[in-house]
Amino acid sequence: MKLLYKELALTAHPSSLVFALLGCLVIVPAYPYSAIFLFGCLAPYLTFVNARETNDLWYTALLPVSRRDSVRGKWLLTVFLQLFQLLFSLPFVLLRQALGVADNPVGLDATPAWYGLALAAYAAFDLVFFAAYFKSGYKAGKAFLLAALPLAAVMAAAESAAHIPALQWLDNASPENLRRQVPVLLSGMACYAALLPLAYKTGVRRFEKVDL
Repeated sequence: MKLLYKELALTAHPSSLVFALLGCLVIVPAYPYSAIFLFGCLAPYLTFVNARETNDLWYTALLPVSRRDSVRGKWLLTVFLQLFQLLFSLPFVLLRQALGVADNPVGLDATPAWYGLALAAYAAFDLVFFAAYFKSGYKAGKAFLLAALPLAAVMAAAESAAHIPALQWLDNASPENLRRQVPVLLSGMACYAALLPLAYKTGVRRFEKVDL
């Protein structure tokens, strides 16, 4: 927890916290909710850029922590920002239902399936981003462009699913369809739980070879 506190206090860029709060956009009547996936990935990316500009990795290397701990701190912050964003969005989903806001005509609504896709998008992005970034320890832009490819694929799937008749059950909140969406949510959770440790281990393995 001390590593996470250090990242939040010294490394996290203020705009990354703003992006994490944009989970509230699920209450907007007509909005491509898959854009929230992008914001959930921009949040840690901006922090990594800020870390590069402030020589955070060099500063951390002077502390009594290992390189593994340096990666762990960034990893914990990434997980915190992404999960916080999704948890923060939940009250707004309930408020949307209470207000009787119409279904989203743009793309997929914030259903359990949408949350499953969000977790899958974050997992794919983090796996590629950590591997690319910690290969050098400073090329955040290149790492983001590489990680944006699987992220864009999941975003496209989320937006197109709502317009494919055979997949309409992903966009419907009826009790029967909600039951059908549970496996999608669980698959996303399993994907996140499996790929996040792999992203961390890959980052550690590559960063230990970097000459600071």
